[in-house]
Amino acid sequence: MEPTNIEVVLLLLFVVFCSRVVPDGVTENVSSSSRPSVVNIGAILSFDSTIGRVAKIALEAAMDDVNSNSSVLHGTKLVIKMQNSNCSGFVGIVEALQFMETNTIAIIGPQSSVIAQVISQVANELQVPMLSFAATDPTLSSLQFPFFIRTTQSDLYQMSAVAEMVDYYGWREVVAIFIDDDYGRNGVAALANKLAERRCRISYKAGIPAGGGISRGAISDILVKVALMESRVIVVHANPDSGLMVFSVAHYLGMMDNGYVWIATDWLSSLLDSSSLHPSQSMDSVQGVLTLRQHTMDSERNRAFFSRWKRLTGGSSFGLNSYGLYAYDTVWLVAHAIDAFFGQGGTISFSNDAKIRDAEGGGLHLEAMKIFDGGKKLLSNIQETDIIGLTGQMKFQPDGSLFRPAYDIINVIGTGYRLIGYWSNHSGLSVVPPEALYEKPPNRSYANQQLLSAIWPGEATTKPRGWVFPNHGKELRIGVPKRVGFREFVSQVRGTNLTKGFCIDVFTAAVNLLPYGVPYRFIPYGDGLKNPSYTELVNLITSDVFDAVVGDITIVTNRTKIVDYTQPYIMSGLVVVAPIRNLKSGAWAFLRPFTPAICCATGAFSLLVGAVIWLVEHRTNDEFRGPPRKQIITTLWFSLSSLIFPHRHSTMSSLGRFVITIWLFVALIVKASYIASLTSILTVHEMSSPIRGIESLRKGGGRIGYQVGSFSEHYLTEQLGISKSRLLPLGSAEEYALALERGPGKGGGVAAVVDEFPYVNLFLSTHCKFRIVGQPFTKSGWGFVSNFLITTRPYF
Repeated sequence: MEPTNIEVVLLLLFVVFCSRVVPDGVTENVSSSSRPSVVNIGAILSFDSTIGRVAKIALEAAMDDVNSNSSVLHGTKLVIKMQNSNCSGFVGIVEALQFMETNTIAIIGPQSSVIAQVISQVANELQVPMLSFAATDPTLSSLQFPFFIRTTQSDLYQMSAVAEMVDYYGWREVVAIFIDDDYGRNGVAALANKLAERRCRISYKAGIPAGGGISRGAISDILVKVALMESRVIVVHANPDSGLMVFSVAHYLGMMDNGYVWIATDWLSSLLDSSSLHPSQSMDSVQGVLTLRQHTMDSERNRAFFSRWKRLTGGSSFGLNSYGLYAYDTVWLVAHAIDAFFGQGGTISFSNDAKIRDAEGGGLHLEAMKIFDGGKKLLSNIQETDIIGLTGQMKFQPDGSLFRPAYDIINVIGTGYRLIGYWSNHSGLSVVPPEALYEKPPNRSYANQQLLSAIWPGEATTKPRGWVFPNHGKELRIGVPKRVGFREFVSQVRGTNLTKGFCIDVFTAAVNLLPYGVPYRFIPYGDGLKNPSYTELVNLITSDVFDAVVGDITIVTNRTKIVDYTQPYIMSGLVVVAPIRNLKSGAWAFLRPFTPAICCATGAFSLLVGAVIWLVEHRTNDEFRGPPRKQIITTLWFSLSSLIFPHRHSTMSSLGRFVITIWLFVALIVKASYIASLTSILTVHEMSSPIRGIESLRKGGGRIGYQVGSFSEHYLTEQLGISKSRLLPLGSAEEYALALERGPGKGGGVAAVVDEFPYVNLFLSTHCKFRIVGQPFTKSGWGFVSNFLITTRPYF
């Protein structure tokens, strides 16, 4: 098989770098004075591309401005030699090698991330700084390529902005359409990581073959597959030509209508700013699209350059985009770094490496490849340069990225676009320019994230939900228990495949509230002879037998470790049900309010009051004087009669009257309580049970009933320590009643039944001989069950 052009170049690079012998001296030295008259810089562009066409003019303008400003290079003329790569990786690599033969001390470009990956190897070997204003591939780092300097924003930050937009609008899945090269793949990989940080994900990736020449039919095949996906949020990360074709075909296929969300990276804003879109054709295919643009600071100098742009372009129709501004600032950045290099005594000198000399042969003229001796010092000066340019502050962070990355968020409308907000690495999404937020502490709270309203595809003003059920999607397999008892909650209609009950009604009502259709089918679980084990039913979700379970499923701790529950739709808890007996009133019912304790207390206080009155009154009151027998009888009669009717004996002292007043008040309370209790006894049927709650039931020796399949058996044995021999499984309300009526002394009888409150409440509605004793001793609820993969989608 014949080698490709790229393979030839890679072979050439291999020849250059493979010899790793130690240099044995300098074969040639070319030097100049510390302040030469001319300094050469190379630039690799694609002149006919959207970015290259603008960048070429911006670079020429920056070169003229630098040379006309004597305070920058102090008499040294800056010369930028531009080469046209024609969007070809092979040509770009060859041109980079040609620059190395002409004593070039820095290279501006290339604008392609793919070409930059290869040329960076050459720049590292020959120690020539390479500054790219358009290579945004996040994997191009200064750690791997020390002499590569990115003078624009990395796609790592752009993908952070996209991920925060997706999270802001409440979407959880996106489809990524990307150009299938290093630029596209690495950008989408960064997007996947940023989405994962916000519990979102890329549900489908569609790569567009790189290299150009792709047909509309191939794009149509890709978009048809995308249309079959669940997500309607589509992120397009491509180059202008392929990206524009994607939108054109999508418009033809009806994928720019209501319900779709399209987010384009900054390639689209470059097209819009450069006026490369034909209003009557291309603009129609991008209506409602959201796109990003690298944020540039609004300043007098910036506005003046925009006013100057039409003169620079000779009245041409294409406008200035953000990459053109970064290209302009890159020249000034290099110029300031070169001036600092000369100011530190640096000289422009090149030397031949013995490694390259030893690799000579075959007519490649590798001896012309020279190492820039001052490359490391110039690289350090570039990294330390801090200037204010057209884009804002040009300053590098320790990781090599530009200071304070930020993006404009644009909504394409009509024949133009509308700015709906900003994204910055400082405070996230905002409707305020990032410059106004830098002086404040960073605030990334959800309430602080804001964007203006957008017009979506199809001229919709309401936010699309971003998700539909896929055309090829399967029905949800929902397991439902096939109950024998308490069928009011969930049951299968005999002779049909229909399922009904309270729990089913709640589920269908919830599904009907969703703004999209969810196909599902109920699958009964159980033999129909007894209630199934709910623990086994829930475990079938983890075995991928069911996608979800709907029914009277109690939220239990050990189940939450393997499955996810919805919010509880009914509160529950275990209670004790026991038989009760009716206490009938008789002839002696009037004595029942008086318990022995109350009788003793009342009698004691009566005697105490009588004794106090006698001590106070017998010296001055004749009625309390006389023989001892008379005084005792008078005192007892006075104290006891005060409980029933007013006494006939008068008190003479103030202290005696005070004591009598207090005692009469107490007597009034006692009489009122007695009357109320007696009235209740005579008018209300009183019921009682020897079992007072779960503690008395646990300590007793009687048998305990529980519902078959319920978690109550596990709770009684494992949590309360009740022996299994005391437990009796029961399957229906009728079995509950029969077992309770028999009692613990007979076969098949129980002292009480332990079950959840909804079942007990339904049972007591038809069986009045029993009642709940004590308080609920657990608190829980019922919920629907699914696994993690289901609950991350908007099914419930």
